[in-house]
This record gives sequence, structure tokens and C-alpha cells, in this order.
Amino acid sequence: MEFAELIKTWRVDGVILRRPLAGPVKGTLCVSSHHLLLSSRAGHTEELWLLIRNIDAIDKSVENLCRYPNTEFTGSIGTITIKCKDFCIWHLEIPGMDECLNIASSIEALLSLESIAHTYPFFYRPKLLRLQEGWDLCSPEDHYTQLSAHTDRWRLSYVNKDFSVCTSYPIALIVPRTSDDAVLRIAATFRHGGRFPVLCYWHQRTRMVILRSSQPLTGVNGRRCVEDEGVLAAALRPGEVGFIIDTRSLQARVRGGGMENKAHDLNWRKLHRPMERGRGLQESLVKLLDACNDPSTSVDRWLSKLEACRWLEHVKTLLTTACLVAQCVDREEGSVLVQGSEGRDATLQVTSLAQVILDPDCRTVLGFQSLLEREWLQAGHPFSARCAASAYSHARPGAESPVFLLFLDGCWQICRQFPRCFQFQPHFLVTLFQHAYASCCGTFLGNDPAQRLMLKVKERTISLWAKLNSPSEREQYLNPLYEPNSLAIWPSVAPQSLQLWHGVFLRWKQSAEHQEEAWEQVQHLMRRKPPATNSATPAAVEVDEKPAAPGAPVSV
Repeated sequence: MEFAELIKTWRVDGVILRRPLAGPVKGTLCVSSHHLLLSSRAGHTEELWLLIRNIDAIDKSVENLCRYPNTEFTGSIGTITIKCKDFCIWHLEIPGMDECLNIASSIEALLSLESIAHTYPFFYRPKLLRLQEGWDLCSPEDHYTQLSAHTDRWRLSYVNKDFSVCTSYPIALIVPRTSDDAVLRIAATFRHGGRFPVLCYWHQRTRMVILRSSQPLTGVNGRRCVEDEGVLAAALRPGEVGFIIDTRSLQARVRGGGMENKAHDLNWRKLHRPMERGRGLQESLVKLLDACNDPSTSVDRWLSKLEACRWLEHVKTLLTTACLVAQCVDREEGSVLVQGSEGRDATLQVTSLAQVILDPDCRTVLGFQSLLEREWLQAGHPFSARCAASAYSHARPGAESPVFLLFLDGCWQICRQFPRCFQFQPHFLVTLFQHAYASCCGTFLGNDPAQRLMLKVKERTISLWAKLNSPSEREQYLNPLYEPNSLAIWPSVAPQSLQLWHGVFLRWKQSAEHQEEAWEQVQHLMRRKPPATNSATPAAVEVDEKPAAPGAPVSV
């Protein structure tokens, strides 16, 4: 396929761009296979790039086209409104009806490409990054090596080496040592999508574990699987009682795989903590952005809309469930199995956020990247399906859902409550949100490890971790207030403790001028801090986020 066949108009002069928190820019608009480029030479050369995959929807003001005889334009002027997946909205005023319609048609055609192999990461080749760099950040073998230094109750299984057992699991899995591969194969048939219980975290202080899986397929007749029960029993030590946290709603448990018979798992206590997912979560995001973009909303109406969208309610539910898992492991000294319908959405939110609460390594830059690699990428979260559209898309609802964004929001809430416990600034989370929906790198491509292997993502695209860990990039994400804390951190979930994430949802509504000045002052003070004392720590300085670049609109 040739991209040139999809582009009806490559270039238009005299285009005016109107964008949030910045003055209008007039210049030449160019359409390439993967970008929109607006180049202006008024006073000084300025280039504005927009990745086409970041476009969620476009609106054409064709019916409002009219002539402007007193302007320099001799023809008509059309407006294209571009709504991006990162919630930014651009307005392009294009001289000429034909040019406007051709530009809009070209963008729509480029957005309609279904093949992942045609996206920008397969063409992105920066000079300072290599294709093979960054892909070995955290392999299952590395995770197991760290685990085996402390306990011998677990083993590394390659039962899924050809993805015949589960396409959404990696090739190597950490399982109980006494459960052989034959047992695992049978247990996989009893779980939705073959996602049988596997280890994802081992707590060093209590020596308890967190496991994850999909729902059991008990059905209406109460089907039983002795092998699955054996895997769960093998995960516990003699006399130990574990906890099963079920994130399915009651309707999902009844209509889906069914509910387990408590008599079959005597050593496991079942706790039901239903969590929203799928279309309900997507609708919540749409309503939230509708409220954020309504300029006529009064304070009372804004608070009413914020409550009606239920986004903060979902954040609270996630934090509460993650805290429950962490409490079971750290306070109750019991192992936990988190299970959901498919085990690829709410399950991953809970297990990963619980690790942020429990494990100080997950609060560092590399540790958090490793957490995402283990608990989201290798664990089979369908990024391409969930992030195919954001809050503005006109397409019929499909598998889109802001599952990963909700997890990042939960992390931001904890970062805000414990600003010194994280090595990275909250803007690091904003960057991850942007790359999950539209990226120049290949890390978040595909829906599972099997698909990424088929696409040869590691051989053909740049790793996001290599990009973020380069010296120039890494420096802007480091938190100057960071002080390592080896203890678990327990966030408050009280309504007054949770806030709307301004750095994402109101990023294009509030100026970042004062925020930038605050971060510069913090960094200046920390550079002057004596190395042997904490007396110069600027404890009174409170900031939210550092902007991506000088002048970028980020919340104060």
C-alpha cells in the first residue's frame, strides 16, 4: 500500500491554527503519511507537529463556509476541528472549500488504516536510539532470578512456549514448584482465555504472594476442576489461608464463568469487589471530558457533572481494592489471588497498584517501567484495542476503555499524597498516558505478547523505555524531592483526599506558567542542598507537575 494514494492534498498555504492557551499561528500545512505539520515563518521559524494516530475525531464546518471579501483570501474558508486522544483540540482555518475537504478526507483515510504494521513506530528511526535497545528491561527470567534468591517454592514454566495454552500470557511463567506442566494445561482449560493463576509479586517481609488469573469457568452446573484447585493449594504454605479478590460484578459472575463452590477451596477466603470496566468506564471518560470542555458551566453545575460522570468514584474503587490486596499481604500476612472476567483489565489495575503501595522499587523510574512491563505488557493487556479511541471518537463503541488511564490516575493520587516517595514526577505518568494512545515507539503496540511476536515489534520498532531512559529524557522526569522509603505507603481514599487529575483532564484549560516557575525554584533549592543534611529540603514547596517543555500547558 502507498500512503500517497490516500493523501488528496499534500500542502496548503495560509492556514491558521488556533489551539488552547496559545495565540493563533499562520503558516503552511503539510500532510505526510504519519504527521500533520504546520510551518510558520512569521518573525521566526516555528514548526508544529501532530501525530496522525493521536487524532481521535475530526469535524468539518462545511455548512458554515462563506466568503470573506475584506480579507486576503479570495475564496471560501473552511474549518477543521481536530480532537486528539490526549484531549487537546486544534482548529484549522483552511482557505478554499476543496482544500479543506481534501485535507479532512486525507486525515480520515490515514486514520482508517487497520494494519498495525503501517503505523508510525515501524518507520520511526531516531539517530541516538537503536532498535534492540531497551527491550530486555524486565524479562520473566529476570523476575524469577530475583525471586529464587529468596524462596524455592516457585519455578519458571515454559508450558506456554508456543502460546498454545494462552496467547495473552508470556512464554515463561512463574508457578508453584509442585504444579507440573500437565496440571497447568488442564487448569488453563478451566479459566477464561487459558489464564490460570500465576505469580506476579512476592512480598519480602511477609513472604506472601499476589497471583492473578481470569474467571473460573464453573458454569451454571458448578463445574469443578481438581487441577485448578491443586494449583491454588500449591500456592499456599501449610496452614496458610489465602484471599481471592473477585473484581467481577454479580451479573458478570452469574452470566460469565459462574461462581465457585466455596467448599472446594477451603483455604481460600473469597471477597467480591466489583469494578467497572469496558463500555461503562469509557462512557464515564466521555462525560468527564464533556464537563471539562463546557465553558458555560457554573461551579455548582460543574460539581454536579463531575459527580455524575463517576470517574472519581472509579478511582476510589480502584484505590480501595488495591489497598485491600496490599493489606491482606502486608497486615494479614496472607497470599492473594486477584481474578476478573478476562483477567486483562481490572485485575491488572489492582495487582499493579497494590505493588506500588507495597514495593518501594516500583516507585522508581526503572522499577515502575519494569512493573508496566510485567503487569501490563507481558500480562496481556490489549493496548491496541483499549486505546484505539479516546473520549471524542465518532466510531461505534467497540473494545475501547480507559483502563490504563484509570490505573495511572490511581498512581497520580498516591504520588500527590506522598510526593517524596516517588523518584519520578507526576508528569512521567502523563507521558505514559500519551504514549499508550499514540506513540512513536512500539512498546504499547498490539494486544498480547503473541501478536507482538508476530509483528516483530522488538526487531522493527524503538522501545519506549530506551527513549525515556536516555539522559536528556530521563532528567526531566526525576523528582528533586525524592527520598527513598522502604515501607508500604497507605493512601487515603476519603472523598476530600481524591482530586481530579488536572495534568491530564484540564491540561489544555489552565496555564502552566506558575507551575514551571515552581519546579525551577524546587530544583534550584535542591541543587543548593548540603549533601550531608536534610535541613535545606524545601518541605514547604508544593507542586503538582512539571510541564513537558517550556510553555507547554500543564495544570498548576
